[in-house]
Amino acid sequence: MALVVMCGQPCSGKSAAAGCLAAALRSSSTDLTVRIIDESSLHLGRNDSYKDMVVEKNLRGVLRSQVDRSVSRDSIIIVDSLNNIKGYRYELWCLARASGVRYCVLFCDTEVDHCREWNRNRQEKGEPAYDDNIFEDLVRRFEKPERRNRWDSPLFELFPSRDEIVESAPVIAEAVSYLTKKVDSKTRDVKVLQPTIATQTVRTSEANSLYEMDKATQEVVNAIVEAQPCGLGLAVNKISVGPNLPTINLQRSVGLPELRSLRRTFIKLAGQYSLSGPPPPTDADSAKRMFVDYLNREVGA
Repeated sequence: MALVVMCGQPCSGKSAAAGCLAAALRSSSTDLTVRIIDESSLHLGRNDSYKDMVVEKNLRGVLRSQVDRSVSRDSIIIVDSLNNIKGYRYELWCLARASGVRYCVLFCDTEVDHCREWNRNRQEKGEPAYDDNIFEDLVRRFEKPERRNRWDSPLFELFPSRDEIVESAPVIAEAVSYLTKKVDSKTRDVKVLQPTIATQTVRTSEANSLYEMDKATQEVVNAIVEAQPCGLGLAVNKISVGPNLPTINLQRSVGLPELRSLRRTFIKLAGQYSLSGPPPPTDADSAKRMFVDYLNREVGA
């Protein structure tokens, strides 16, 4: 239904605003499914997540993966994190576009001195807060959203240091209206992102390939497990997995744990190869043929 990206300096009131927005959305309709994705929901600490560029990059990857799995046309997802890099906000916008949902940015425009004071107050109270050096580094690297960028638009701005953040705040109400308003052919003030043909094709192709490969390789494993007690004790050790497909020529007994390991390795290798070459096969026979060839190389006669 929608993806909402919170944005602002550390300790700028984003979590409070996200909570108010979620509550206002739930109050507007009992049928709405609203979820907040943040560091704490993933059991990630503030300082541990931003102590260096490597872990910060990993954090963004974890959040992006969680958003990718969660965003849909049946729910409103609120990403309550710094989202301080414009390139990262663009990536989130692309996820919304690929899912065909609404998108907006809720920016907490708080003066840095207020953010610093609020962070210091949290430190004194023993509440979750940023170390001073991490706080200053994040403040320095913050990239303010701009309305002219499509990944920062529409942009709803809050001023927590000046105005109280409550469910009834005009900006919260405006955002709720944008996110829940019914859209028809005459609607001009609400934009539902539309996936491009390329995006739809890639997603469908990847999903079909993974499904067919998973199913086909499991059928091959099942065929081997069923055939081994009958064939390997005799002179014939060729196992057929279907017409017009190569046979599996085992030179020894292969247990189920080893077959599962070989299957996982094959699927992983096929996925890595598809990143630089053609995509994995989308039909069962091609997937079986590739897997049988792989098995014959690894454990064949």
